[in-house]
Amino acid sequence: MVAAVPTPVDENGRALKEAFLEHCGWALANGCDALNVLGTTGEANSLGVAQRKHVMAWAAGAFDAGKLMVGTGLPALEDTLDLTRSAADMGYRVALVLPPFYYKPVSDDGLVAWYEALDRALGDTPIQVYFYNFPQMTGVPIPVDVVARLAKANPQRFAGIKDSSGDLAYCRALVKAVPGLKVFPSSETALGEAKEAGFAGCISATVNISAPLCATLVEKGDENGLAARIGKLRADIAAHPLVPAVKYLVGKRSGDTIWNRVLPPFVPLGDVSRAALDSIAEQV
Repeated sequence: MVAAVPTPVDENGRALKEAFLEHCGWALANGCDALNVLGTTGEANSLGVAQRKHVMAWAAGAFDAGKLMVGTGLPALEDTLDLTRSAADMGYRVALVLPPFYYKPVSDDGLVAWYEALDRALGDTPIQVYFYNFPQMTGVPIPVDVVARLAKANPQRFAGIKDSSGDLAYCRALVKAVPGLKVFPSSETALGEAKEAGFAGCISATVNISAPLCATLVEKGDENGLAARIGKLRADIAAHPLVPAVKYLVGKRSGDTIWNRVLPPFVPLGDVSRAALDSIAEQV
């Protein structure tokens, strides 16, 4: 179970170290096996490359590298390479890499060529690449065949995938097509079938809130309707703009209102959403 951690920011939109590390530590201490730094929940694509490197360094300096992965995917191959090399230099073992998402449509051969170019440029750099499939955001799905071609050609590099499409049939197809690939759905509601389906776990935004409940589910199974409770909690949070909602609830847990700040194009939550999330916070 991996928490896709959010990034706190100040009034000028600059990341804040102390609050960031406090929450990362809480997530690891409350059932998360690892952290996904600077993914969608971390508002990575609203932060500049220099800011991203600061946040990457904070996490790498504070926690076991084996418990970290970091988002490094950008439309330009050179920028993706720069961030991925920096991650490797800091000790990260896994980079979560979006497909090139500006020029569309992208052919299967074009996607394969882009990831192959990243692999060649990385050379002997010791970092694994996990694909990040989020077509609702990128407009560029990563087909099963593309993943299979790359992973079979270089399984040491292309070793996993986070799927944020919400399509568990796609995840199951990946498990079948690429034995050994670490497949992570983006919802903790998939944890109940993870072992049977061959999933590696989940990488989730709402695990930032539900981690203790999810850890109990993994350890003890679905006792007293726990899976249904986790599913309802996720749905209740996702009924609001997800990233602002997660940050707001982290702020309620930590008592630090700086978490209420979001980066444009997100906007602060309205009164109705805050009231609903206050009720959720009381139940967790």
